Amino acid sequence: MTRPDPTTSPAAPLRPYDAIMLEVGDGHWLYAEEVGNREGVPALFLHGGPGSGAQHMSRAVFDPGKHRAILFDQRGSGRSHPYLSRTANTTAHLINDIERIRTHFGIEQWLIVGGSWGSTLALAYAQAHPSRVRGMVLRALFLGTRAEVQWAFIDGPKQFRPELYAAFVAFLDEGERSDPLAAYLSRLNDPDPAVHAPAAHVWNAYERALSRLNPQHPKLPERFDENSRLPPTPLMEAHYIANDFFLEEDALLKGASKLAGIPGTIVQGRYDLLCPPANAYALTQAWPGSELRIIEAAGHDVNEAGTLAAMQQALLEMT
Repeated sequence: MTRPDPTTSPAAPLRPYDAIMLEVGDGHWLYAEEVGNREGVPALFLHGGPGSGAQHMSRAVFDPGKHRAILFDQRGSGRSHPYLSRTANTTAHLINDIERIRTHFGIEQWLIVGGSWGSTLALAYAQAHPSRVRGMVLRALFLGTRAEVQWAFIDGPKQFRPELYAAFVAFLDEGERSDPLAAYLSRLNDPDPAVHAPAAHVWNAYERALSRLNPQHPKLPERFDENSRLPPTPLMEAHYIANDFFLEEDALLKGASKLAGIPGTIVQGRYDLLCPPANAYALTQAWPGSELRIIEAAGHDVNEAGTLAAMQQALLEMT
């Protein structure tokens, strides 16, 4: 009797059957792992942030019997080295890294999955290399524009989480409060840990609260332990936001025609404050062959009820 492979058994949690550190140039090494079925349909997962790294739970979107899924930590993120390096770290570098991963694993064409910043990078990659993409499942669509950043961190919270926004601004000095976004970006991009670390803790708590439909008593930290782990995502986000995500304004929406022939499903929380549905709707109007699926009682977080299941279903329909 053949024993089941524990890496692909539906009863077992999905875990890697292979993991590597891949050199991609500029002094960067990327952590990449393969999970699921070695003979399955190739699929790539792109994590959010920028800077969050691929989480163990991200493997759950894939079917262990049907997908050969590859997850990796983008430059400066997660288990990749050098950690938190923003040198030679742009959207163009990440697109090249994805191609390097594809050729390393001998894949001709694959499915692309990504949420939030991962959806941005997925679109940028697909528009650069459309022949390599057989389909996309995107969540919490973000097009990488200044207007979206302004809404996510300033205008949206002002309207829907005014008490949280007030605490976010109160952290700053009086002279910084007229332009809180610029002030936070300046602090987060400052090389001095005494400057960027407290700002990173506040930004991280703020963004996490905004990502949930019903956050339980959200509060921003008032004290900071110098020995506590520095949240990485705010630092990488600040680097990318300060550089307009290394994209021309509205580039991804304007380039949507390049996606013609690539099936796409966008899973979108109705009450996503960080990445509202208007962005996803606009893209589906410009992308032939795409579909928008709204999760009514959901915000930005992938753990909101119904979101992960909708992504799993969409991915299986393309497999």
